[in-house]
Amino acid sequence: MPRLSYRERVTRIIAGTARGARLEVPGAGTRPTSDRVRESLFGSLESADGIDGARVLDLYAGSGALGLEALSRGAATADLVERGRQAAELIRRNAATIAKAGVSGAARVHEAAVHTYLQRSAGPFDLVFSDPPYDLDDEAMTADLIALTPLLSADALVVVERARRSTPPDFGRAGLELVREKTYGDTAIWWGQPPANDEADSGPQPETESQSR
Repeated sequence: MPRLSYRERVTRIIAGTARGARLEVPGAGTRPTSDRVRESLFGSLESADGIDGARVLDLYAGSGALGLEALSRGAATADLVERGRQAAELIRRNAATIAKAGVSGAARVHEAAVHTYLQRSAGPFDLVFSDPPYDLDDEAMTADLIALTPLLSADALVVVERARRSTPPDFGRAGLELVREKTYGDTAIWWGQPPANDEADSGPQPETESQSR
């Protein structure tokens, strides 16, 4: 089969106002979240009441599919951070696509390195996606989480996606608690949350799950 060009690689918004809208995907240098993983992840987030009205932060945004999916499903805002100029422009085009489909939430694209953005951002954020590249080492990922924690709302959710064989995110050093872990074939998803301030915990209960492809 002929290799798809940069402009020909696409994915789709799965649900919500912009359901079915086609999104461009960078042709190289990114690892887009599969539709299967995205559908399961967002189903869990909706069950946890983690999307409607949320202020979303999408780190290492790639195509912006995670942040834009959240907007389609009712998030209030999405800040999408991607250091590559070509990818940032692609995210802006994808944001315009879902706006034309009727999505009213605001998408803001930041062409910046993630750690630099976190050091200058004010927050707060209610839902954070982090899908770092494979070559980001564990210490750099932990430094991101430490810089992120002060920007979170009290009941925020932080969703980290990595290869299943990668080291799990060190939520403890960042002052966060692991509340869920799930694997999908070679992909692993971890959910973190700020510690509860009282005995009542309205967030998702700790669990470990796996699914095979």
